Amino acid sequence: MGAISQKSAEFLLRSRLADAEAGDVDALFELGVTFSTGRGGLTVDLVEAHKWFNLAALSGCTRGQECRAEISLEMTAREIAEAQRQARAWLASTGYQRRAA
Repeated sequence: MGAISQKSAEFLLRSRLADAEAGDVDALFELGVTFSTGRGGLTVDLVEAHKWFNLAALSGCTRGQECRAEISLEMTAREIAEAQRQARAWLASTGYQRRAA
C-alpha cells in the first residue's frame, strides 16, 4: 500500500473511532467490518472485529449481532472472552452510553 493510501486508511480508522466514541452505531459496525475483512490494508483481527460487532449489537444493531455470531464460529472460546473483555474495557474507558435496543 502506498504512503497516500496508508495515510488515508489511518485517517479513516481514526475518524471511525472518533465517531464510535461519539455514539455512532454505524461506526461501531463499520469498525467490525474493517477488522473482519482487513479493509484499508489492516490485518484481519477477529478478536478486534468481534469487539466492535459486540459493541454495535449492544447498541441495537442487528447486523452487528449477525456478524458477531458469524465470526464467532471461527474463534476459540478464549478469543471470544478476550473480545468481550476488550469491549467492556472500551465501554468503561470512553464512557460510551449504549442506546436502548
